[in-house]
Amino acid sequence: MLALFEEQLELIIHRLDIDTAHDISHIQRVVKNAKHLALAEDADLNIVVPAAWLHDVVSLAKNDPQRARASTLAADKAVGILQDLAYPERYLPDIHHAIKAHSYSANVKALSIEAQVVQDADRLDALGAVGIARCFMVSGALHRPLYQSDDPFADQRELDDGRYCIDHFYQKLFKLVVQMNTHTAREIARQRCEYMQSFLRQLKSEIE
Repeated sequence: MLALFEEQLELIIHRLDIDTAHDISHIQRVVKNAKHLALAEDADLNIVVPAAWLHDVVSLAKNDPQRARASTLAADKAVGILQDLAYPERYLPDIHHAIKAHSYSANVKALSIEAQVVQDADRLDALGAVGIARCFMVSGALHRPLYQSDDPFADQRELDDGRYCIDHFYQKLFKLVVQMNTHTAREIARQRCEYMQSFLRQLKSEIE
């Protein structure tokens, strides 16, 4: 049953106009992460998989004043989509919560293991090689420079990821490791952060 719904959900996602950092490739990676975590953490795939496919069905830019509401809007729209597909009603409240809680900006606590898995799956995609690429994509779209030229790594200034791309690594991304809900995600996040730290060491050697 789930495989049939997945095919329909993927077709729906392909038709959406989503920004490049939250495009179909991002969603496919999150679904892959979510399945892996769900199996490792014994979460219900009937909740996790639709939530992962639809978690960004409404996506707002990082600097949009309504950014904190994006996951709630996505959860509402996702439930409507699933109802149109005649997805079993008993799963819809948990899917709604998993989508609403996935967002960092929304600051909603993930109360179920399924919501924790979806949240972790999405945040893992902000780390590692893909995380570096996505950070640059978002910063470029917002016209933010790679670093502050006089003090690239904020040795003598306050971090400000609203102005500089590299600051975002320290102000948010590296903190995601300890914020992961599941043991499986924490281990993956730790490895990906080590790669990101090695990238920044190389960057520092090139610009200083």
